Amino acid sequence: MTGAPRIALSVVRSEGAGRPALFLHGLASRARLDWPCAAWEPALADRPALLVDLPAHGDSPAAGVLSTSRVVDLLAQTVASIASGEEIDVVGYSLGARLAWALAGHPAVAVRRLVLGGLSPMEPFAMVDLPAARTALAGGPAPADPITGMILGMAALPGNRPEELLDLIEGLASEPFDPAVAAPTQPVLLLGGTEDPMSEGIDMLAAAVAGSRVVRVPGDHLAALHAPEFRTAVVEFLAED
Repeated sequence: MTGAPRIALSVVRSEGAGRPALFLHGLASRARLDWPCAAWEPALADRPALLVDLPAHGDSPAAGVLSTSRVVDLLAQTVASIASGEEIDVVGYSLGARLAWALAGHPAVAVRRLVLGGLSPMEPFAMVDLPAARTALAGGPAPADPITGMILGMAALPGNRPEELLDLIEGLASEPFDPAVAAPTQPVLLLGGTEDPMSEGIDMLAAAVAGSRVVRVPGDHLAALHAPEFRTAVVEFLAED
């Protein structure tokens, strides 16, 4: 319907012969920043790559306050319109990994394998002081809470739309991430940076997902995503039957 939220999706090498791979980026980023074609195209060989800009990010339009389940519904609808029932693999990082966790169980998408990078077992968005963040964004005092200050700093980076990102965070916080609920049943690879405090709990996540495996790669939360070891681990895992 007119005015309904949309997600921007681009297809890289749509003529590729392999199984499509969906890539979901992190908070306050966008698809082509987290998954640069120069790095990922050679690694993926001829596999089509579906690159999504999440709501309030990149080329996706403003979407207002959306819950996690609503964002996942939008992702499923968008991917289904391209993949047409074809089985896909999903690679998510940070916020993208949190959404991938839920997308793996969506009835409209057939997910074969799942890579979850930089995912914390904790729920950060529910801890954000949104009134303080919005006040600071309007020119008021900086938030006293360090988590709120960190999230606001990410949202306010050049090229972002901080007001829309805070709306998205409000919606995501309404359905906190709980690894004890609806754990994926597909084969799962959990990737975390050796210097990333957000990934310190991935062993806890692994315990919630039967048959999952954990791989540590060099770097903090940002650097781990772009480490060659990260790409190698993803490609090798997705190449398995």
